[in-house]
Amino acid sequence: MIKDNYGRSVSYLRLSITDRCNLNCFYCRPCKNTRFIPHDKVLTYEDMFYLLGVVSKMNVQKVRLTGGEPFARRDILYFLNRIKNNFPKLDIRLTTNATLIAGKIGALKDIGIKGLNISLDTLDRDKYRRITGCDYLSNVLASIDRCLEVGIRVKINVVALKGVNDDELESFVNLALKKPLDVRFIEFMPIGQKTLWQRENFWPSEEIVRAAGNITKLDPVAEQDKNHGPARIYHLPQGLGRIGVISPLSNHFCLTCNRFRITADGRLRTCLFSDKDYRLLPLIRSSKVSADHLQKVLERAGQKKPMGYEIMGQSSKERKSVCQRVMSSIGG
Repeated sequence: MIKDNYGRSVSYLRLSITDRCNLNCFYCRPCKNTRFIPHDKVLTYEDMFYLLGVVSKMNVQKVRLTGGEPFARRDILYFLNRIKNNFPKLDIRLTTNATLIAGKIGALKDIGIKGLNISLDTLDRDKYRRITGCDYLSNVLASIDRCLEVGIRVKINVVALKGVNDDELESFVNLALKKPLDVRFIEFMPIGQKTLWQRENFWPSEEIVRAAGNITKLDPVAEQDKNHGPARIYHLPQGLGRIGVISPLSNHFCLTCNRFRITADGRLRTCLFSDKDYRLLPLIRSSKVSADHLQKVLERAGQKKPMGYEIMGQSSKERKSVCQRVMSSIGG
C-alpha cells in the first residue's frame, strides 16, 4: 500500500499514454508551437503494462488512462484488451475528447470498458471551433449517444469558464435532464507556465450549483465508492442524469486525495499542483532494477505526497501559474 505522511493512501492512478492531441484547446495548450515529448522518451505499451503490474500489487484499484488524447495513440484497443485480460480486478477508465472513438465504441464495450469521461466545454458549434480549433462537435455528440446506446456510462467534463461558457449552463443542465449521463463542471485551474488563467474567467462551483438549482431541483448524492474522485454530484429528480462540480480552487479536496499521476514520459507526480516529480522511465527500462525496487520508489515518493492547497497558496503569491508543465503534458 502507498501511504503518505498525512495518512492518505493511494488507490487511484492517472496514467497519461500520450501528450499528443488532435485538438488545440486554448486553456490546455496555450502555446502555438507546442513541443511534444520525443517518441523514445514516451512510455511504450510494454513500459505501461509492466508498471500496472507493479501498482496492481500495491492496492491501486482504479486506473484512468488520459492524454493528450488517448485515442490519438495507435493500437490503443490492443492495449486496453491486454490490460483487461491480465488485470481483471483493475477498474480501467478513459478520459477522451471523443472525436476519434466513433468506430471503436462497440469494441470498447466488448473489451469491458464501462465508462468514458468526455471533455466537452460547449454545445455551440461556433464556440467549439473557437475553443478547440476544430469543427468536431457533431461527431462528439453522436459518439455520446452511441456510448449510451451500447451501455457505456458517460461523464461529460466541462471546464467552467466565465465569459466563455457560463451562458450555456441551462443547455448543459437540459442535456443532463434528457440523457442518462453526468455533466460535471471543473473549475478552471492556473496550470502551466504560460496559462491563460485570469480571475475574471473563474466560475466558482458554488455559483454553478446555485444557478443550476434555479433551473431544476438538485438532490445531493452521497458517493459510496471510495475511489469515486473529487466531484460533488447532484441527482436530478426531474430528469435522467446528474450534475456535478469539481472545485480544486474554491473548495479543495486535498485531505481525501487518493491519486498518483504518471506522465507520458514516465514521470510520477504525487500532486497535480507540484512540479516535484520522480523519473520512473529509467527504472522501468533498466534490467538491473527489480519490480520490488520500483515498488519501494513508489512507496517513498508516496510518503512525501504534499497538500496541494498549501502549494496553491504559496504559488498564488509568487506567480500566475501554480506549476510549470501544461495540462496536456501532465495528463489531467
